[in-house]
Formats: sequence, structure tokens, C-alpha cells
Amino acid sequence: MRKPAEWMVYADERILEFLSEYGNHQPAQIADRMSELGESLQYHRKYVGKRCRILTQYGLLENLGNGVYAITESGEEYLDGELDAQTLHRV
Repeated sequence: MRKPAEWMVYADERILEFLSEYGNHQPAQIADRMSELGESLQYHRKYVGKRCRILTQYGLLENLGNGVYAITESGEEYLDGELDAQTLHRV
């Protein structure tokens, strides 16, 4: 069972799941591809970018450069229910 932190929103898990399944992407690509997957996954590109930056600050994503994000080992552990996001601190 996943243990989200108070600072997390519904979109955060969707972004992590997307990057885990589909690999590294830019926020605009994430938003576009997620909206194709379902109506409940429609997020504005800027919002996805903001959430990616926040997830990076907590170590769940990594910015590879040129706005491309990748899920980290900690991000995968969170998705697998092995990491309590409440224990993470903003860098």
C-alpha cells in the first residue's frame, strides 16, 4: 500500500506511474500522452511541470536536462509501497 505525504496531490502518483511505465518525458509530453489515456488524466502542461519540479525536490523524480524527467529509485520504491513519502524532505 502506498503511503503518500501531505504535500502530494492525486496527479503526483499518475505522473510517477506514467514515467515508470513509459520512460523519460518532458512535462508537455506527459500531459499530452496522459490525456490520450483517459479523461480523468487531463492536466495542463504547466501544472505537470510544476508537479515534476516538486517531485524532483523530494527525490522521486530526476531532471535529466532539457526539461526531461525520469523516475528515481525512490520513486519506484514509493510506487511499490516500499517508501513512506512522509519521510522525504525537500532538497
